[in-house]
Amino acid sequence: MNSIQAVAESYRLFNPKAYLQNNYVPPRADFSREDSVMCWKLRCLHEACAKGEINGCTLVDIGSGPTIYQLLSAFENFKDVIMTDYLEVNREELKKWLKKEPGTFDWSPYFEHVCKLEGKGEPWQDKQKRFRERVTRVIPVDIHQSCPLGKELVSGSVDCLVSSFCLEACSPDLEAFQKALENITGILKPQGHLLLIGALEESYYLAGEARLSVVPVTEEVVKKALCTAKCVIREFCTYSMTPSMKVGVDDVSGIFFVWAQKKDHK
Repeated sequence: MNSIQAVAESYRLFNPKAYLQNNYVPPRADFSREDSVMCWKLRCLHEACAKGEINGCTLVDIGSGPTIYQLLSAFENFKDVIMTDYLEVNREELKKWLKKEPGTFDWSPYFEHVCKLEGKGEPWQDKQKRFRERVTRVIPVDIHQSCPLGKELVSGSVDCLVSSFCLEACSPDLEAFQKALENITGILKPQGHLLLIGALEESYYLAGEARLSVVPVTEEVVKKALCTAKCVIREFCTYSMTPSMKVGVDDVSGIFFVWAQKKDHK
């Protein structure tokens, strides 16, 4: 696969429900096990957001896919939450869940787990209700455009970006990965925050009939890419996939979590 167009073409077979089943139920999302990859991701996000620095008016999730877990800690600190995806099937999946339509994925164990991390004794249902109210838009995104959200959001206007498993999964090579990172961080205000989760050394993953190519990245590649994109790394953590987390739907060796900040223009 050697072009952005070919990547887009490969996603025509993407099945949101199969993707959710492959990655967001046990064993990968086993909340009874602290060593499960989902517990690790939610803890990283919670701890970064609990420090009190990540806040503002607008939070944008780049390449949401059909998932919401990546926003469960950050959304509380923003007035306006915008979810985005390239694929209409994923945007529809999100909209259906936001409208409480039947047959959508059950995110209640995720809300319950994050409420436990926060330790306020709050019913998870209250947090879920707030989340649904806070998401104001679900819109298209193209990370390979210099303005990934078109006229919806101009450059330098967003306080915080979240993105998980998007850039490396939607880029044909490292050059495109680098450019996509620069495109999305262009939306951020100076000193705006970026919470980035991605796959380490992954070359493919499955979503129903779709077998999607991924550009393999290492910790060093991601750090260098952030530096080139004029971002300062605040935290960088990695998780190695244990044998029980390798369930045959991809060849990922680990996960990275980054909290970074866009440099000031000065």
